[in-house]
Amino acid sequence: MSQKTIVWIIVVAIILLGGGALIAANRNNNKTNSTTTTNSSNNNSSTSSTENSSTSTQSNAVTIENMMFSPASITVKKGTAVTWTNKDAVTHTVTENDEQKGPDSGDLASGKTYSFTYDTVGTFKYHCAIHPNMTGTVTVTE
Repeated sequence: MSQKTIVWIIVVAIILLGGGALIAANRNNNKTNSTTTTNSSNNNSSTSSTENSSTSTQSNAVTIENMMFSPASITVKKGTAVTWTNKDAVTHTVTENDEQKGPDSGDLASGKTYSFTYDTVGTFKYHCAIHPNMTGTVTVTE
């Protein structure tokens, strides 16, 4: 065999072995990712349905994300603190609407939280003073 043929055989062997190793590594990685994804989606399914509903009675947390309050309406018991978390890249506020004793966060930067305790039964509407189209409601029960 000539030296040129031997070099070609070595090059082809390296390509085949390297390609086989990449395929095997990718298969193992895909198995791990699909298991993680499946578990993650299973674990979050009940949370997602709660977060995506327009009214929630199970949580006192409101997320500010995608230029909206989510959930937009919640119901809590008297004496409960509601906490808003700004997950948007821009500043927002949580500001009461009806001149009632309600939330007034001031500027709430990205990543920051604000809490307000509702001590009075009733329905309290609020909005973002910077983005007035963003609105929400907290209903407080006994």
